[in-house]
Amino acid sequence: MKKIICLLLLFCGVNFSQAHDLNYEKVIPHQWKIEKENKTIDGSFYMLKDGKVFIETTEQKIVSFPLQNLSAADKQFAIEKENKILALNRELLQHQNVVMKSHSVFDYKFFIVAIFFLLFGIFVFSISKKPQYKYAMPVFVMGLCFALFSFTLKSLQSTNPNTINAAFAPFVPNVHTFYDTTYFWVESKGIPTTHPMMAGISNSGWQRQVPIPQCYMGTNAWPIPLKPTMAANPIPVDAVHFTRGAIAIAVNGVPIFNEHTNTGADALTAGQLDTYGGHCGRGDDYHYHIAPLHLYAYTSATLPIAYALDGFAVYGSVEPDGTNMQTLDANHGHSYGGTYHYHGTTTYPYMIGNMAGNVTEDNTHQLVPQAAAHPVRAGQNPLNGALITVCNPNATGNGYKMIYTYQSNTDSVVYSWDALGNYTFKYYTAGNLDSSETKHGFVQCTVPATPNGINELQTNENGLTIYPNPCGKSLVISHLSLVNTIEVFDVFGKNVFTQPINNSTTQPISVDVSNLTSGVYFVKVIDSKGVSSVSKFVKE
Repeated sequence: MKKIICLLLLFCGVNFSQAHDLNYEKVIPHQWKIEKENKTIDGSFYMLKDGKVFIETTEQKIVSFPLQNLSAADKQFAIEKENKILALNRELLQHQNVVMKSHSVFDYKFFIVAIFFLLFGIFVFSISKKPQYKYAMPVFVMGLCFALFSFTLKSLQSTNPNTINAAFAPFVPNVHTFYDTTYFWVESKGIPTTHPMMAGISNSGWQRQVPIPQCYMGTNAWPIPLKPTMAANPIPVDAVHFTRGAIAIAVNGVPIFNEHTNTGADALTAGQLDTYGGHCGRGDDYHYHIAPLHLYAYTSATLPIAYALDGFAVYGSVEPDGTNMQTLDANHGHSYGGTYHYHGTTTYPYMIGNMAGNVTEDNTHQLVPQAAAHPVRAGQNPLNGALITVCNPNATGNGYKMIYTYQSNTDSVVYSWDALGNYTFKYYTAGNLDSSETKHGFVQCTVPATPNGINELQTNENGLTIYPNPCGKSLVISHLSLVNTIEVFDVFGKNVFTQPINNSTTQPISVDVSNLTSGVYFVKVIDSKGVSSVSKFVKE
């Protein structure tokens, strides 16, 4: 009996010692010189954001100062700290942060361990006397659970949202990002600002559609799964599957469609794309059909140019570590450094051959979920023989003039919209107005302005999400369950306010924190089942 108890305690001790990382580190506060305010502060570097240095003082308060107000030495110190954090994030990108392993948790190692424990159990029980079964059984079951549970923990990895954010950051303020426990969301208007649109579409390529900014915002934002999983049988991206809607979102906020059109043609070789690989669909929505490799003129070669809607990144001609692209598999991607990603090329299939991740295709051959365009007029008919030469925005920023040649004439479409959602289209032939029409559609929206393009959220394991963090006048709280009460505490544990919530849905809740002084706080959310979740936030 004593031997069995000792064995059990030893077994538990070994497991716990391996499961917890112990890290005792003495942090010595830095003395900051605020030259323009003629004072010094002792504290630790917290973050560098919006040109401000955030410092956690020895009194556990967060204070911020403009970087330019610090001494030259402290400016350099803060920048070096921030660069170290960024370098660490890049290292984590390559080694820890990305997606689940391509194999199932039920791999050969799982079965070997399971068979070993089965045989071991048979052996133990064959040599044990019946009275000893009640002691041997708990030990055996606990050992089996610990061993098999370790497989699932090592396999259930997810993409770090900061990793995805780094790819979109160069294209702020044309994109805005945020995330919850399931998806990383991308908001945009679907219009590129780094290159012109439509010029070069020729032959039978133009469907007489024009680019209109869309409202890919809020619940209509582009979702990128944070926990992608490899598909056992990847669905082809071909002339049959995914011929409607997008399969990826470029880092400049422009959706990317299948390389085939809904008629099954290769959009590039059919002359249906402009010089940047895009055109407009029947909803007057602009999108690409090939990998937007031209975006590398505005971002780092080691960052993705897009994210597929299965959650996997799309790179160009080099790997995330800067080395040359390795051999691609049938999906037009591969596992590299323990993670999976695609590559964009100038040859077919250009970006994705098969959706490597698990996705859902609806009966209209569209990948779901995804954002949707909102047409303001009926789809037009092709104009065979037309060649688009230019598409310029107007001086007021609320419309475009598209010029094209057709049957030896220079024709155009001039269109604009107003603040009430009225869209006016004027059609010209050889400079003469042929016809015009006004359609009422959606009111144009604005991409939310978030500093550095990063809407910082803090999500805990119970499904509580808070943003932005640091916050200003309000804090948005999202929870997977219905919320009953919200409480906020300061760093000393003092309740600064309590807010009952009468909420029948799980929609995000905005909490007014404008009366709080700057510093560190904890928000406690109690759901309808009485379960509490706590997250830390900073009030600016």
